[in-house]
Amino acid sequence: MGQSTEELSTEIAGTRENLANDLDALQDRVSPSAIVERRKEAARNRVLGVKDKVMGSSQSAAGSAQSSVSGAADSVKGGVQDAASSAGDSVQGSPLAAGAVAFAAGLVIAGLIPASRAEASASKKVVDAAKEHGQPLVDEAKSVGQEVGDQLKEHATDAAQQVKQTAQESAGRVQEEGQSSAENVRSSAPGQS
Repeated sequence: MGQSTEELSTEIAGTRENLANDLDALQDRVSPSAIVERRKEAARNRVLGVKDKVMGSSQSAAGSAQSSVSGAADSVKGGVQDAASSAGDSVQGSPLAAGAVAFAAGLVIAGLIPASRAEASASKKVVDAAKEHGQPLVDEAKSVGQEVGDQLKEHATDAAQQVKQTAQESAGRVQEEGQSSAENVRSSAPGQS
């Protein structure tokens, strides 16, 4: 016969847990920060392995500190290179993705570097030139807007005059028709002749 509700609930809970574990593993696998961290750790291990082979395991404290600092610098450099390499590998065959990655990296780097005096001066010149060359366009747009406004005002005034005139004519016709109808009623009334 079929499974009991408890067995089904247990099976569903187990499936959910397995699915959650798989999703977590997948997220860790494709997460950029996790990828960078794995690359840094691999670079650090390679540097430490090379250092141990070259220098041997017994070093003085100063040599060890110097090696640690240079190892850390190499590790970071290697991590960045590995991250760039892995980003390049993951976007291979997709020029748009490669361009987006390069653009994002450029934005991050540009954000970290303050603007130089020459850049600030150049950007000020560009803004000033844009204002200078844009001002005639602004003036032209204002002029055209004023002309259109004046024309619309004239048309609106003319239309209002025509409506007023038509209303007066209609009122006159209604008054004439009313008087005519009143005279017809008086003349056709019995005993008025």
